[in-house]
Order: sequence, then C-alpha cells, then structure tokens
Amino acid sequence: MSGQKRRFFERAGLPEGVSPTFVGTDTVVIGDIRGSGHFVVSGAVHGDGHLAGALSLSVTGQWHGTVRVRQAIVAGRIVGALLVEHTLEIARTAVITGRVSARSIAIATGAIVDGEIEVTSGKPVVQFEEKRQDG
Repeated sequence: MSGQKRRFFERAGLPEGVSPTFVGTDTVVIGDIRGSGHFVVSGAVHGDGHLAGALSLSVTGQWHGTVRVRQAIVAGRIVGALLVEHTLEIARTAVITGRVSARSIAIATGAIVDGEIEVTSGKPVVQFEEKRQDG
C-alpha cells in the first residue's frame, strides 16, 4: 500500500506478534469487557467496555453500553456512551445514540450521532467525505 494512510490502525499498525481480540459477526457477548489490546467488534456486545487500547467497530458491529477506550473507529451502531481518550473516527455507516467524547473527532458525511458530542481538546469536529466502500 502506498500513499498517506488516514486511519490510525493503518498508520500505527499492531506490534509484531500481537493480534487483536475479535468479536465475530455471529457472536453476542453479554457482560462487561476489559482489556489492553486492540479490539475488533463485528458482532454484538451488551455491557460496558474499558479498553486501554483501540476499538474498531465494524459496519455489522453493535455495542450496547458505555465504552471507554483509548482510540476508536466506529462504522457500526452504539447505544450508550462512547468516551475516547484520544482519536475518534466515525464512518458514514455509523449510528450512535448517546454521549460521545474524544480529544479529536472526525465524522463522515452520512454518519448519525443522536446525543451530546464533546471534543475535549477544544478543537472543532472534523467532517469528511468517506471514500472507502466498506465504511
């Protein structure tokens, strides 16, 4: 892949030998989740999350509860609160119902956020046109 990489997962990558934790498309997790690595959620989580790493919520992913995370890309659905320490990217396919807070937030045209948005750095929310087909 050449050129500038926009998404932080692509820029930072995973440390060698470390794989993310996956919640597959047909999986439903009921209960709270804690962890320090990268989490990729394509299924459903019903519970709170405290993730010291990063979250990638795919188009098919759903999270019902409060999620506290270091950084996130959201393309799926969240019902609850999303509290991000650093960078949050909200894809055009995302639907978030509840409070959103992050140091910096980028929202694609077409994304739906029904609730309070707080940018903790004081900088404005960045809006962008999603160029990827997969969100």
